[in-house]
Amino acid sequence: MKTTTEIRSDFLEFFRGKGHTIVPSAPLVPANDPTLLFTNSGMVQFKNVFLGSEKPGYVRAADVQRCLRAGGKHNDLDQVGYTARHHTFFEMLGNWSFGDYFKAEAIAWAWELLTGVWGLPAEHLLVTVYHTDDEAYDLWHNKIGVPAERIVRIGDNKGAPYASDNFWQMADTGPCGPCTEIFYDHGEQHFGGPPGSPDEDGDRYIEIWNLVFMQFDRQPDGTLVPLPAPCVDTGMGLERLAAVLQHVHGNYEIDLFRHLIVKAAEFTGTNDLGNKSLRVIADHIRACSFLIVDGVLPSNEGRGYVLRRIIRRALRHGWMLGQKGPFFHRMVAPLVEVMGDAYPELAAKREFVERALLAEEERFAETLDSGMRIFDEVAARSQGVIPGADAFRLYDTYGFPVDLTADIARERGLSVDMAGFDQSMEEQRRKAREAGKFGNATTMPAELAAQLSPTRFLGYEQLAEDDLEVVALLCDGRPVEQIAAGDEAVVILDRTPFYAESGGQVGDAGEIDAGTTRFVVRDTQKFAGQFHGHLGTLAAGTLKRGDRVRATIDAARRDATVLNHSATHLLHAALRGVLGDHVTQKGSLVAPDRLRFDFAHFAPLSATELAEIERRVNAEIRNNAAVEVHHMGMQEALDFGALALFGEKYGDRVRVLRMGEASTELCGGTHVSRTGDIGLFKIVSEGGVSAGVRRIEAQTGQGALDYVDEEERRLEEAARLLGGNAADVSEKLRALLERQNKLERELDTFKAKAATGATSDLGASAAQVHGVKVVATRLEGFDAKALREAVDRLKQQLGDAVIVLAGASDGKAALVAGVNGSAAGKVKAGELIAHVASQINGKGGGRADMAQGGGDDGPALAGALAGVTGWVEQKLI
Repeated sequence: MKTTTEIRSDFLEFFRGKGHTIVPSAPLVPANDPTLLFTNSGMVQFKNVFLGSEKPGYVRAADVQRCLRAGGKHNDLDQVGYTARHHTFFEMLGNWSFGDYFKAEAIAWAWELLTGVWGLPAEHLLVTVYHTDDEAYDLWHNKIGVPAERIVRIGDNKGAPYASDNFWQMADTGPCGPCTEIFYDHGEQHFGGPPGSPDEDGDRYIEIWNLVFMQFDRQPDGTLVPLPAPCVDTGMGLERLAAVLQHVHGNYEIDLFRHLIVKAAEFTGTNDLGNKSLRVIADHIRACSFLIVDGVLPSNEGRGYVLRRIIRRALRHGWMLGQKGPFFHRMVAPLVEVMGDAYPELAAKREFVERALLAEEERFAETLDSGMRIFDEVAARSQGVIPGADAFRLYDTYGFPVDLTADIARERGLSVDMAGFDQSMEEQRRKAREAGKFGNATTMPAELAAQLSPTRFLGYEQLAEDDLEVVALLCDGRPVEQIAAGDEAVVILDRTPFYAESGGQVGDAGEIDAGTTRFVVRDTQKFAGQFHGHLGTLAAGTLKRGDRVRATIDAARRDATVLNHSATHLLHAALRGVLGDHVTQKGSLVAPDRLRFDFAHFAPLSATELAEIERRVNAEIRNNAAVEVHHMGMQEALDFGALALFGEKYGDRVRVLRMGEASTELCGGTHVSRTGDIGLFKIVSEGGVSAGVRRIEAQTGQGALDYVDEEERRLEEAARLLGGNAADVSEKLRALLERQNKLERELDTFKAKAATGATSDLGASAAQVHGVKVVATRLEGFDAKALREAVDRLKQQLGDAVIVLAGASDGKAALVAGVNGSAAGKVKAGELIAHVASQINGKGGGRADMAQGGGDDGPALAGALAGVTGWVEQKLI
């Protein structure tokens, strides 16, 4: 029996022997391809080769490509775990010819590998061809010897020419061609017919290999023009092939998945290895781990949102198996055991993947528990369909992706009103758009933009410049010929030393003057992406279009901004060095008084990590490396080692900023000449911005020195208040806290004694209802914690009992309810607390045996407590 590891090796070695270059798997995140969410097939990394825009150094290639189908057009997530062959993550074996060999070789080698190397019985193989591809048919029948009854011609069955399972096309136009597919017959004991038959969707005949022959270029009018150099693109699913070679029927029965399923059962305490939830967990750990390896972290948008959905689906299936604690991150180790040799990057980043998954598990634990309670309530009152508004509430308030809600609903025989969900989603977007409406100061009339040449920026070398022409003036977004003193306006010059806000760096401020005319610039923004607009007020004189002026920026403000911008680059490099290469910039603000840097990371930074980051940045400042600026082509810049922001658009020529050996990035901002000019770097704060995104704020230069001085002043003040000096503040504070803790413990002891006495009296006065003791009263001076402890004591003291206790402070009442003994079958604490809370403008809920809530402290509270006995009596009848 062949293991999956042996199958990968056999495939690559076979095609290496046929003159193919072995190419490593591309990442799951496609490089420079915004049209794809994930790498969803083997051909993705060769897309530009087929389109002719890229020329590799080989004409034959083979690879094992990791793929993901869990978002966008190709989304198999809903089927995963419920069918024998659906996966989010899968591996695709492929061999490729770029204008070299064609159908004869591809077909012959496929047959040789399947029947000769792997020994599959020829009588169990069946092939399909496109109905007009006589060449492929003849090769299979006359050269390979496949009987005619096992060759199926597949026609255009989708209502349009070439719309066939056996005709492949990259898009509506471009490279395309027929394909031939190889199927394995699992035997008549399985239901299903051959491809092209009414029963083709059964489980008897399973496609294992698809050979695509790209031989045409489809024109806009639909005609096919032969390609000058036809290509071959094949794909064979490793999991399906392993099932065949290991003599099992379903993919989840192969060695790789058996190992993962056994571990998933161990980590969730499950004995039934056939449980579909174990399949989900085993599948999802592969997708999640490799996404994180390839730089994706859980978030609320884009690829990070898809990752979050997959993680949460796996966690919910663990929850269904009774595992409420973190477990999913433990699956990374067994995954490395079975896939680490084939993918060394997985083994290298194992610890990082585990930390990222654990952080998400801890974040979702509370969400899942509270969300499931809400789902149960919604499901209980639904009539077969979860309303769209409720599905949206679960998504918006409790973080439940709608497909997770649909997944749970399907298991309970329910459906989700998706149209209603979409309507609620669109309504939220509409409100957000309305709330976000504001005047855009950086717009200008299209007619004006068409008349002007782009502003020439002089500010890399100069802080002031004479003889600049006023080419346009804008007031309230409209062009004007002149402005007078007191007017708010935007001045556009033909050239300027003023930096326009871009790349996180704020725009320059300063003055524009000509004789007695003085325009005060408070900000500089880019208009239409190419014109520097100077926003400000005319303080004196008049200014007309065509005037010649002098522009002078606020040099001190620019200098301070420059220090912060250069420090941001060093900070980015330090973050990647300390935390890992997954750190990428998610936003920044570079101002004169501070820098703010947002970055992708899954957990708060420790004090040790922050100290090391700060140390590294200051070490680079002391190194006083020269800051170099290079202008080059985009690919040349990447080869040079420049770090580009994913998703950003860059031109053919880019500006590369290099700071010694520490940092090389694409950047159009203004910077110091040497790193030593920054002086000092000091981190002021670190915190979360959103899921998967952290923020560091810091200061440099004089601002950092002022910050340190202020911290020292505060330390001296603390020392004075503690009666010591700065050197012994920690010891003085520790002693003070120990004394406070001791006093709090003594106070808790006194409270407990008082509470014990109070509950003893309550037990003696409890009402009797059908053999159940009922207590409903208010206790003065009891907070929520003390109320819970009192309820626990009463439950132990009274046995069969229903208890509601109330406490109040600052006009608000706290409520705690408990149910114990024989009453538990008919009285639920959550329902009881909700009933009482509703009468005092409050709410509450919880488990059947213990619940809590709150509301207003007023006259209604006494009445609500007085009615508890009657409510309990109704439940016990």
